[in-house]
Amino acid sequence: MSTDYNNMYQKIFKIMGDLTPLKADCGKLCSQACCKGDENTGMRLFPFEESELPVKILDNGVRLVVCDGKCDRTKRPLACRIFPFFPTVDERGKVFVEPDFRGARLCPLISHSDEIIFDKRFFNALKKVGKILAKDEACLEFLREATEEIDTYKDFLM
Repeated sequence: MSTDYNNMYQKIFKIMGDLTPLKADCGKLCSQACCKGDENTGMRLFPFEESELPVKILDNGVRLVVCDGKCDRTKRPLACRIFPFFPTVDERGKVFVEPDFRGARLCPLISHSDEIIFDKRFFNALKKVGKILAKDEACLEFLREATEEIDTYKDFLM
């Protein structure tokens, strides 16, 4: 049975809704640093995720949504909706929600997480999203690769 990715992502976006890590606009803390890309930087698309925003495919096959700082928030990709957190998986496939240390230089939420009161609804929704993604083999592999990369960054930074 193949996955209907369009329906899966619609369900995921509905679960995430307008939730963000904070109950306020975190972009005010950093002047929306995560939304200031150029033609060589951006957010990775998840497997089989489509985007109405410009997509660049890097030499290694990574698909990035490139951002000029302005977008229709209802059409932003999953990586933008969940940044700076990520649904990581352990070797058994159990899902956790952790800071995405790949964005540590960019996002003050990571470096100041001990001082911040986060919106628990965001984390509950992201864990639910992670469980949906982990049921699909391509998405599970993507989560595993990202988890390894995030752990490498975490080890380096801590």
